[in-house]
Amino acid sequence: MIKRLCFLLVSFSAVSFVGTCPATEPDTVFAESLPCYYTPIERKETQNLTFDVVVYGSTPGGITAAVQAARMDKNVALISFGPHVGGLTTGGLTATDIGTNTSVGGLAREFYNRLGKISNFSSYEAETEFLEMLNDAGVTVLLDRPLESAELREKRIQSISLMTGETIVAKMFVDATYEGDLYAAADVSYQVGREPRSAFNESLAGQWQAESWKGVYQFCDLPISPFIKPGDPNAGLLREIAIKPAGDPGQGDYKVQAYNFRMILTNSDNKIPFPKPKGYDPDRYALLARFLDFDADIQWRLNYTTTPMTDGPVQMRRGDSNNAGSFSSDYVGGNYKWPDGTYTPGSFDELPEPRRGLPMPMAELYELREKIFQDHINYQVGLMYFLANDPRVPKPLQQRVNSFGLDPSEFKNTGHWPHELYVREGRRMVSDYIMDQANCEGKRIAEDSVGLASYAMDSHFCQRVVVVRDGKTTVRNEGGFGKWCPRPYPVAYRSIVPSKRECENLLVPVTLSSTHAAYGSIRMEPVFMILGQSAGAAASIAIDSAVAVQDIPYNKLRERLLASGQKLQN
Repeated sequence: MIKRLCFLLVSFSAVSFVGTCPATEPDTVFAESLPCYYTPIERKETQNLTFDVVVYGSTPGGITAAVQAARMDKNVALISFGPHVGGLTTGGLTATDIGTNTSVGGLAREFYNRLGKISNFSSYEAETEFLEMLNDAGVTVLLDRPLESAELREKRIQSISLMTGETIVAKMFVDATYEGDLYAAADVSYQVGREPRSAFNESLAGQWQAESWKGVYQFCDLPISPFIKPGDPNAGLLREIAIKPAGDPGQGDYKVQAYNFRMILTNSDNKIPFPKPKGYDPDRYALLARFLDFDADIQWRLNYTTTPMTDGPVQMRRGDSNNAGSFSSDYVGGNYKWPDGTYTPGSFDELPEPRRGLPMPMAELYELREKIFQDHINYQVGLMYFLANDPRVPKPLQQRVNSFGLDPSEFKNTGHWPHELYVREGRRMVSDYIMDQANCEGKRIAEDSVGLASYAMDSHFCQRVVVVRDGKTTVRNEGGFGKWCPRPYPVAYRSIVPSKRECENLLVPVTLSSTHAAYGSIRMEPVFMILGQSAGAAASIAIDSAVAVQDIPYNKLRERLLASGQKLQN
C-alpha cells in the first residue's frame, strides 16, 4: 500500500475535520502534480465512530444534506472519498447550469448568496464557502475515506466500513455520491445506461432519438472517412471511433454520456501554456485533424454553435470551459465501466432487470476508475496540446488556441488542472417512483415534491460510430440531446428513497430514481443541493419519529422544507 501524507488540513473550533491533501506544493510542474482519483490509503487501527446521520459523498448535495441535518440538531458526519469537498462545484464546473433562477431556494440559494454570484465564480472560493457552512453547522468532515462495504441487516444499514479501517455507525445514511456507491454496497436496486424507448414511452430514450440536436456537432454533416486510409475499410478505424456498431433507433444500451474535465482557462499574460502529457500520441486526434482540414468553409468558433458549417472544436473562454464540438473535450466512449466496473456491449429492446450489489470489491472498482481517470486526463490534456502545437491545425485557429492557457490561480496543487472528473451520470437508483420525461414536461406531476428542477433534458454523446450517409461511409456522434422543460417541475420524495422492501434508513439525493432522459435535466448541481437539503431534513424527521424514511409524514417534511426556504411548487 502507498502511504499518503496525512495532516490536519483545516482546524475549526466547531468541526472535527480530518483528512489528507495532495502531497505536492502549489505551482509545481504539471507532470509532477497530476491529479488522481484514487491512491490506496494506509489502514489504521480499527476505530468505531457513531453519529445520528452519516452522509457519504461530499458533493454539493452531500454538503447541504449534512448542513440541514446538523441544523436540526443531529450529530452529523460528512464523509468525503477524496481530499476535497464540493464535487464539481469546487472542481471546475462554475458556469452553473441553473435553468430557472427562481426555482432555487433554501441552502442552495444561501450558498450562491454567500458567493455573491450564481455562476462563473472561483472553484477555490466555492470550496471555502462550503467549508464555512459545514463549520458553522458543526458537521464532522472526514476526508480521504473511501467506502469499503456496508452492513445491511433487517433492511437497515447498520454501519459502513471505510478503507482506513474505521467503522461508522449511524441511524440514517445519505448516499450523495455521483456514482451511487453506498446504495450499491447496501444491495439497493439500480440501472446503468439508457432505457429503450418502449420502457417509459419517452421520445428521448434509447439510441438515435430524432427530437432534438439533429445535426448538432455531427462533423458539419461532411462525409469524413472513418478509416486510417480514407475509403479503405481494411486499413482499420481511426482512434476514438467505436469498433462495435450502434443499435437501432429506440433500442437501449449500457452506455453512459461522456465525461470531461471542466478546465478553468484564462487569456491573461500569466496563463499557463497547455502542457504536453506523458506518452502523448498525436495520432489519437487523427479524426479531428482530418476534420480540421476537410473543408475550407468550416468556421471554427471555439465556443458553442449550431450554425451550419461551424464547430468548436472546444470551448475556450475565461473561466469554466466545457466541451463544444464534434470532437471535443468530451471523451466519448471512455467511461462505460466507470459506474460499477462492468460494461456489456450490445443493444436491447426490453429493459433489463435492475442490478443489485457490487460486481467487484470496492478497492478493485476504485483502481479501475483511477485508470479511467488518468486516461481522461491523457486524452484531454493531449487534445489541448494537439490544438496548440500540431502542424495539422490551421494556423489562425492555433493562434487563437494559444491565446489561452490554464489559470494559474486555480487548482495549484494539481498543476492547475481540475481535480474532479465530470461524472455526468453513474448508477441510477430504481425505487417505487421513477422520474421520467413526462415529469420534466409537466405531463406527470409528483405530489410529494422535495424541490424543483428546471434545466433542459440534456445528454452528451454516448457513442461515436461508423454510419452510411448518402451512400458514403462516414462517422457520426450519437446520444446527444437538449430539450427544454416548459416550466420548473417537482421532484418526488419517493424518487430519493429506496423501495421499503430493500432499505429503510437511506436517502439518495444525487443518483436518484430516474430514467436517463429525465436525469439529463435533474443532474445539475443546484438541484443536487436542493434535493440534498430535503434528504437531510427527511433523515432528521425519520429519527425524531422513529420511522422508516418511506413512512415519514410528507406534510411534516413539506412544512419543514418551506420553513427552510425550499421552493416546492412552480
